[in-house]
Amino acid sequence: MGKLVYVDATPHSVQVLQDLDRPEDMTIHVGDPDSRQLRDLIAGAEIVWNGHTYMSADDLDAAPSLRRIIFLGTGASSYIDMAAVDARGITVETIRGYGDQAVGQHAIALALSALRQIATMDRSLRAGHWEPLAGREFQDLTFGVVGMGGIGRATAELAAALGFRVIGWNRSPLHDAPCPLMPLGALLEAADVISLHLALTPETAGMIDAAALRRMRRGAVIVNTARAGIIDTVALGAALSADHLGHAALDVFDEEPLPPSHPLLSLPNVTVTAHAGFNTDAALRRLLVEALARVR
Repeated sequence: MGKLVYVDATPHSVQVLQDLDRPEDMTIHVGDPDSRQLRDLIAGAEIVWNGHTYMSADDLDAAPSLRRIIFLGTGASSYIDMAAVDARGITVETIRGYGDQAVGQHAIALALSALRQIATMDRSLRAGHWEPLAGREFQDLTFGVVGMGGIGRATAELAAALGFRVIGWNRSPLHDAPCPLMPLGALLEAADVISLHLALTPETAGMIDAAALRRMRRGAVIVNTARAGIIDTVALGAALSADHLGHAALDVFDEEPLPPSHPLLSLPNVTVTAHAGFNTDAALRRLLVEALARVR
């Protein structure tokens, strides 16, 4: 194995790695490197672990020995210039499946928070206002899962266990779906909760646009733990402001960290979390165990 560099470890991942059999000569940088730090880190690397750091063509030029990038997740194309790695003969590997339950559970938690107005009441109480807000019972509602990969399947199974009627849509045919499948338009019209579980590709970018949002039931809840680019953010804000949508519960954003001035943060019917759906002890351990297996 050549020189291995983990360019953007978190304190959490460092803690988990201490309990695992990692290579003694592995270089671990804690925190998000700026461009200069990144280029210094990868200058002599043959293998890089990348959790969430953007790597441009210029960055890759600083790493003539680099042959493999192991992206600690599935969304490598959002962070790495894929044309540049192809041109340089660098392989990019992703790791799937480690966070299916973690992200599915987070999607469910966001949906339930929206339906019972938990975050809304929390903010109100902290501001000195006591107002018991009405919630909605799950057995009366239809839960739509858009994208039936590992995370979508986990979400569908959890929703069914809670008593929702679950329906789904997938871009390709499935013969073993955990719920009835239907066309996307029909799902948007039928579901009280819509949870997105798609990769961001040219085909899915902006697919939840103004027209799709208008098809949703008045008062519907939309949950996004996938990629922000799947939703037209401006159209989403308009639908929420007009009270056509009941609530948006979001874990992913066009700009991260989310700036305090972002328009969505001014809307009372929005719940946000800091791209944390995958972030559990168990999921992180599964991820790092698999990443270590790739370099042995």
